Amino acid sequence: MNATPATPVIDTHVILRDGDKVLLSQRGGPYGYGRWHAPSGKLDAGEPLTAGAARELREETGVEVDPGHLRLVHVVHHKQSPETERIGLFFEATKWEGEPVNREPDKCLDLRWWAVHDLPDDIIEYPAAGLLGYLKGSEPLTEHGWS
Repeated sequence: MNATPATPVIDTHVILRDGDKVLLSQRGGPYGYGRWHAPSGKLDAGEPLTAGAARELREETGVEVDPGHLRLVHVVHHKQSPETERIGLFFEATKWEGEPVNREPDKCLDLRWWAVHDLPDDIIEYPAAGLLGYLKGSEPLTEHGWS
């Protein structure tokens, strides 16, 4: 049997954590409009994972994090559609420089700190799977959207 190799999109998500609070952004683009998720984005070709995560965090929030201070805390293999699958790598950052600001107002409606025990109900399902997997300390892999 000749199976076709998977070609997933690789996403990085940064869980910016300050004590019992995490930073979430409210989507302003068509995917998940008005709903919440952690700062995230697609990995660029030829880019190391932690460098891509640090870049996305900086582009979206202005926060600078040393890639060496990012800790991989969860992985989500997400089936987005019959044609598209994604691998989301969730990194925790507890040491950074700068205060978060909305640097992409065309894509983001709001940035807000949320208590980990009082998160919004309307987090997009795919990033919620990684964030909640991390917060619950469950197995490090979640398979999301698969039948």
